[in-house]
Amino acid sequence: MEDAFIAIIDGGAQKQGWCQGGAGGMSGATSGTGGTLASLARIAALIRKESYQVLRDPSSIIVGIVMPMLLLILFGYGLSFDVKRVPLAVVMEESSDEARELAAGFSLSEYFSTIDVKTMVDAERMLKTAKIDGIARIPADFARDLALGKAEVQVVVNGTDANTARIVLSYAQGAVGSWAARHQADGRLAAGVPQVAVETRLWFNSANNSQHFLVPGLIVLVMTLIGALLTSLVVAREWERGTFEALFVTPVRPIEILLGKTVPYFVLGMLGLGLSIAGSQVLFNVPMRGSLLLLIFVSALYLLVALGMGLVISSVTRNQFVSSQITLIVSFLPAMILSGFIFDIRSMPEVVRLISYIFPARYFVSVLQTLFLAGNVWSVVLPNAAVLAGMAVLLMTIAVRSTQKSLR
Repeated sequence: MEDAFIAIIDGGAQKQGWCQGGAGGMSGATSGTGGTLASLARIAALIRKESYQVLRDPSSIIVGIVMPMLLLILFGYGLSFDVKRVPLAVVMEESSDEARELAAGFSLSEYFSTIDVKTMVDAERMLKTAKIDGIARIPADFARDLALGKAEVQVVVNGTDANTARIVLSYAQGAVGSWAARHQADGRLAAGVPQVAVETRLWFNSANNSQHFLVPGLIVLVMTLIGALLTSLVVAREWERGTFEALFVTPVRPIEILLGKTVPYFVLGMLGLGLSIAGSQVLFNVPMRGSLLLLIFVSALYLLVALGMGLVISSVTRNQFVSSQITLIVSFLPAMILSGFIFDIRSMPEVVRLISYIFPARYFVSVLQTLFLAGNVWSVVLPNAAVLAGMAVLLMTIAVRSTQKSLR
């Protein structure tokens, strides 16, 4: 047993009095200022013990420090909703200057990787065999129809992935619109040809960069891993090894045990938060339009919720394998799927939307994305922060009571 752990054992009389419900020496030891100081000393000893254990456990360091940066890099660079280099077949049924310039508009776009195809039959065959994702057909008499004001360009897209299909269609429309705008500016379109100007504007993410949307959500995964998963595994491991039973004969109280378990992992989680915020700014240039202090405060609330969830699960199961499985089901997977981090909650069925209100990650993701991309929108931040605070109080209360039952 560690020296810090031995230091909290005060004496036989106090042990006996505490084990009997505090009727003896414990009542005198905990009265007044002396009792408060003794309680703080025991909490400090437990924190030192847990901190030594964290430093000696490579898995804690990996989850708390290495994992946040690894997730940030993998998801930030690897996970993107932007569609680029789409293989597109360009079918030119005439070789006029206007047709070649329009075809060049597709080939010069960063969103397309064009392939020149002679006929629609060949292009449709390539689309069926998944060699391309779309076809842009410039029909015969395109130049003549353009002069008459009724030119058309046909775009065919593989609709297997509906979201990708919509994005590719919008890119194709943008390429045609850019070509038409250049011709209008140069005065090369015939007089009287109807022109339609489409004005688009993107709020909060003017660069239309999905990394600005995804990277803030990664903080949810980092905090969930450190707070819920790591805590539940460590505490359940101590139940398996009998370390918790050794605490039964010491003067420490349940609340002191929980503080000793919570503080080191809270510090580790805040360190992971700092690394994630720094990475979002340095690696991905994600804008921070809200208050950094407010972001830290709400993140601390969510971390307390995750810690409370891990403590409750571990105290109920007392088994590492069962604890890890339950934690993944009730914390990590909902943080990934039902929080709005990747999938839009509004597009989910009504029943699933109602279920998502149970999980704290939903509220944390909303606050993160608001503070990063929109700013201090108090009508969004305050209600979600209040829900997280309520969940933190509830889970910590349940953790204290479940620990009290186990110590009696």
